[in-house]
Amino acid sequence: MSEVEQVPATEAAAAILDALNATDSNGTEALNATAKFVATPEGTALAYGSLVFMALLPIFFGALRSVSCSKSKNAADMPETITSRDAARFPIIASCTLFGLYLFFKVFSQEYINLLLSVYFFVLGVLALSHTMSPLMSRIFPASFPNKQYQLLFTQGSGEAKEEIVNYEFDTKNLVCLLISSVVGVWYLLKKHWIANNLFGLAFALNGVELLHLNNVSTGCILLGGLFVYDVFWVFGTNVMVTVAKSFEAPIKLVFPQDLLEKGLEASNFAMLGLGDIVIPGIFIALLLRFDVSLNKNSKTYFYSSFLAYIFGLGLTIFVMHTFKHAQPALLYLVPACVGFPVIVALFKGELTEMFRYEESSPEETRPKEDSSESEKKHQ
Repeated sequence: MSEVEQVPATEAAAAILDALNATDSNGTEALNATAKFVATPEGTALAYGSLVFMALLPIFFGALRSVSCSKSKNAADMPETITSRDAARFPIIASCTLFGLYLFFKVFSQEYINLLLSVYFFVLGVLALSHTMSPLMSRIFPASFPNKQYQLLFTQGSGEAKEEIVNYEFDTKNLVCLLISSVVGVWYLLKKHWIANNLFGLAFALNGVELLHLNNVSTGCILLGGLFVYDVFWVFGTNVMVTVAKSFEAPIKLVFPQDLLEKGLEASNFAMLGLGDIVIPGIFIALLLRFDVSLNKNSKTYFYSSFLAYIFGLGLTIFVMHTFKHAQPALLYLVPACVGFPVIVALFKGELTEMFRYEESSPEETRPKEDSSESEKKHQ
């Protein structure tokens, strides 16, 4: 999902959200042949330390929010459940998308493609950041704040044939979040500043971990195993991922400048980490947290073991990348760590069978039951 390369700010780009991106390394290939930036040890340590810290934030808080999200009855907060069939097809779809983007950039102008992508991700980023900020704003605003309720409703037809197309409820606090997010969006659209990029990237990652739910551990193993092969093949086997990563300009990466100490906020030589390397392991870690909750033992053993495993795997990726000065697929190290550590813990605790039998119901399966029970109460 990740490759490691040094790139100037104007060409720093990342591939697709479902699996790609690049993590920069000091001393590897430079896109600018005329100059090669060599980061100081302090700058390198600050950049990679910041990337690891930023990667942990959406995983930790996204996993916590996924627990309440799984219990929500609000249609806007309903998670998207990934089944074993979806997991098996995902690497194939991701490969086709990646190769399609590769051909697209070969045929069409990179400038116009990235212009369209900027507008597209501006809209997505504003919505994602607004959704991320909403719980925080609810705590900040005082109880006396005049919080009015609104409803956006689109229907089709009339009478008994009327059908709801969109039914979205929101309040004044949500509008304030949307306004703040729009300011960040305009900043990103006009300046492409790395801080605005990171705000959108963190929002995308947190929403992904919160709202994408694996239905069981077996599905998680299928997904991570398939993307493990995908990542290794496209990074080591071809130059397709590298080419797309250099061409694809969108806030689906976290970046941190290695020359921040020298140039301040105007720094331009970035270390990068793709969102795929955060979201894919993150949804598996979030699943293990929900499994911990289901055990009703007031402990989060599997969550913490997988969370520590992620830190270990990401640290190992950076170490190998920095040692060999070569692009590294992060899932090569993250998948064995994130799957292996919790399985070993389950073996020691004698809960391996229980872990693999744990099953989550999709919203589509639970919603009719809730609706029918509510209708029975109304009739009574």
